[in-house]
Formats: sequence, structure tokens, C-alpha cells
Amino acid sequence: MMWFAGRFLSSVVYRSQYSGQTGLFLRPQHCSLPELELRYLQCTCCWRSRVPVAGFETLDAVLTSTSAPCKEDNRPLDEFYTSAQRDVILQLLNNAAPSELAGVKLLRGRKSLNIVEYRTKNGPFKTLESVVNVPLLKHKSAVTVFNSILNPVKMVKKGRIQLAKFIRPEVDRSWLEDASSIVSLVCGTNKIAWTHVNRGMTVLDWQQLECPNFLKGTYMASAYLSDVSTVVSHLPSADFYIIEKSSISVQNTTLFPVMAHLRTVEAMLFAMLEPRNPPPKANIPPRVLNMMRSAVGRHFGLMVGESRTSGAQTVRKLMTESVTQKIPRINVPPDLLVKYRNSFKIGRGGEELCDALLQAVAFYELLSESSS
Repeated sequence: MMWFAGRFLSSVVYRSQYSGQTGLFLRPQHCSLPELELRYLQCTCCWRSRVPVAGFETLDAVLTSTSAPCKEDNRPLDEFYTSAQRDVILQLLNNAAPSELAGVKLLRGRKSLNIVEYRTKNGPFKTLESVVNVPLLKHKSAVTVFNSILNPVKMVKKGRIQLAKFIRPEVDRSWLEDASSIVSLVCGTNKIAWTHVNRGMTVLDWQQLECPNFLKGTYMASAYLSDVSTVVSHLPSADFYIIEKSSISVQNTTLFPVMAHLRTVEAMLFAMLEPRNPPPKANIPPRVLNMMRSAVGRHFGLMVGESRTSGAQTVRKLMTESVTQKIPRINVPPDLLVKYRNSFKIGRGGEELCDALLQAVAFYELLSESSS
């Protein structure tokens, strides 16, 4: 209550100091305001021009001289462009598909659909001024769109993809490019799957083995070793073995047993597949590498937030393209097509097989993108 009374009395005294003066900003009778920093007034018509204001003593004069609206910016939008420029803008807005419109600055998303819906309902745009009637497209946005159509921004090619973003440990690109074939391995909770793919993008081998001792009992090391050793004995020879690196976070205590299981199998595969006594030569790359599971998911558009969805539908599409397209992304032999034609349906499992194939395809495609 005392605070409120103090504020009220202060305001009364403050107003009494300005009694008898006119103007937007008034000076006190018995004292002067402190010197202020340079400020700007912004035009409310075009929102582009700014008028510097040094202090209160010049503010009234500035406002009086600039109070008139911007005559130039009140003209219709059509008057700011030549006849040829208007034709180019209207030609695109009246004929482009939503996907093409989305390539114009500010038209990605709902705005491009609004343009199509508006011209379908009201007919083609006859003037540039009529474009501002489209929902979400007002004067300022329309000007940006027009200028973007007349001066399209050239897409700058992204830099090379760094191998370190999806391959660990880091390996010189030349070693990977010279590899004649790779084996892609994916570990599950009760099986390990692999895909053997050569540089010509042809599947040489594609299978999985059950591991009955995984996640059973007290995680006996000897039992794990028996299962992993059986898998390694069936693996074909290749230049590199690519093991999927799980994206399960250490902070996820619910899935900690699964993470511990995957890390254990991963470590055993590294130990068994990497030569124990490599030749004493320099620049010999590691034979076993990790590939980030999330990188494969992003490559195929399987990520939803930080989680990866099933790749079964993508694998079925790749298998279909292997038969129907002249140059498919991956060549799957007829015998494997027949073997797995009904394996990747909902409820039938086979996720490890799917992931192993997708990892191999992503490896070669990402390697190609990083080299181009």
C-alpha cells in the first residue's frame, strides 16, 4: 500500500512539471532531462525508412515534417515493375505447381497451397496487386516473393559430406573407394544379420543367424562368445566389415540392458574380425568400422525426431526396383528375391535383415556423395 501511494504521488508531481506545455514530448519546467542516445523513428507505411531523432527538443518538428504518408509506397504493386517483369511473375504464379512454387522464397509450405487454391477459385491473377488477397501473403511478403521470382537465388551446392559423420573410426576416403566389397552387419536382440554387397551395388549374400544365448540368464560371456563366433564363421570375406552403431542413449535407463547387450556384441565382432597381428606397414586402414544407425535412417527418411522407424517398406521398394528398373539402386539376385519376397511384412519380423541391406546401400551412396 505504501508503495502504491508513493508511485501515485510521484506521478502527480511529474505531471505538474509539464503543466501548460503542448506537444507530443514535453520538457520539465524546473529541470532538464538527461541527454539521450540516438534513436530512430520507423515509417509505419513502408516500414523501411528510418528517421534519426537526436532528442526530445527536435522530435515534434521531425514528426510534423514526416507525418505525411509515403506517397511512393501507396502506389499499386504493378507500378513498381515493368511490363516484362509483371508478365514473368504472373506467368509463374498462374501456372506453377505447388512443388515449383515451394522453390520461391517465402512460398514453402502453406503459402504455395494458398496460391493454387486462390487461383483455382478466383481464376488466374491479372495484376500483382491481387496477389495480396491470398491468405498469408500481404504487401511486404508479396514484394519479397516477386523479387525472388525475378532474381532466383542459385542453390549453392553443399560441401562434401564428412565421412566422420557416419563412419567411425575415420578412414581415408581412398581406401573405402578402392574396396571391392563390404559386409554390412546389424545386431538384434536375438539374431545377427548381414549383407555382402560389392562395388557394383549387387547383393552377393544376405542372411541372418539366430543367437539363442542373447539376453538370456546372466549374460554369460562364454555363451555370447559361442553365438558371435558361429556368426563370424559364416561371414564371407570382404575388404571392410561395417557394424551398425546403435543410437540408444546412455541416459535411457529403461533400455540400458539392450544397450549393454549391443555394445557387448559389437566389441566381440570388432575383436574377432580385426586381424590380431596386422602386417607392420604404414597406412593400413582398420578392417572393421562403425556406421551410425541414425545416419542410415536420415539417408532413407526413416527418422521421426530422434527415433528411427521400420525400413521394411523401403526394402520392399528396393527389391521391386531391382526387377522393374533398368538401373536400380541395388541389384538383388532372383534367388534372394524369391527367398525374401514375403519376409518384410508387418508382424513377420526381419528388421535386422532390412537394416543390414539399407546400411550397405547407404554406405555406398553416402560415400559417393562425399566424393562428388
